[in-house]
Formats: sequence, C-alpha cells, structure tokens
Amino acid sequence: MRSLIRRLTHRPSPSPHRRVTRHHKPAAPTHPRLPLRPGQIRDRYFSVRRRGLDPVEIRDFLHRVADELTTAQTALVAVQEENVRIKNALREWQSAQSARHHHR
Repeated sequence: MRSLIRRLTHRPSPSPHRRVTRHHKPAAPTHPRLPLRPGQIRDRYFSVRRRGLDPVEIRDFLHRVADELTTAQTALVAVQEENVRIKNALREWQSAQSARHHHR
C-alpha cells in the first residue's frame, strides 16, 4: 500500500537507515477481520495540507477503487453460491452412487 501511495505522489522510498517522522495522527485502527466495504472507501476523507494531494484526484481514485471492490465482492458472492450448489450436487450424486452400489 505504501508503494502505491509513493507512486501516486511521486515520492521516493525512504532510506532504511533514515528515521521517518510523522506529523499527522495515525488512522483510526480498523477491525482486521471486517472486510472493507465500497462505501467506506467512497466516504473516506483525508486531511488536506498546504502542499497536499489534489482532493479531487484522490476522490476519483477512491471511487474507482470502490467500484472495483464492488465488482470483486459481487463476483466472490456468486462464486461462493456456485460452490455451495456444486457441493450439494456432489453430495446428492455420491449418495445416489452409494445407494445404487448397495442394491447390487
């Protein structure tokens, strides 16, 4: 994530020997097990500094990320539903095969 931000802001990577100081509050911790939702991305606001990033550009990027997250989450739900359907069909087929084998 940091490398993405550096590329977006054209900042060089900090030297591993150089101490990095921060002059802003760290982001509020999020629960690591809760998935990030598209609305959380769209509604996220950042502090604007005098020489900060372009807020319009950030907002456009966040909307693009949120749209891609929506697509990915929708596809994931479809795959999970298909997985359940296939597992159920396999169980039914196995039961039918087992029952047919016992009747011989």
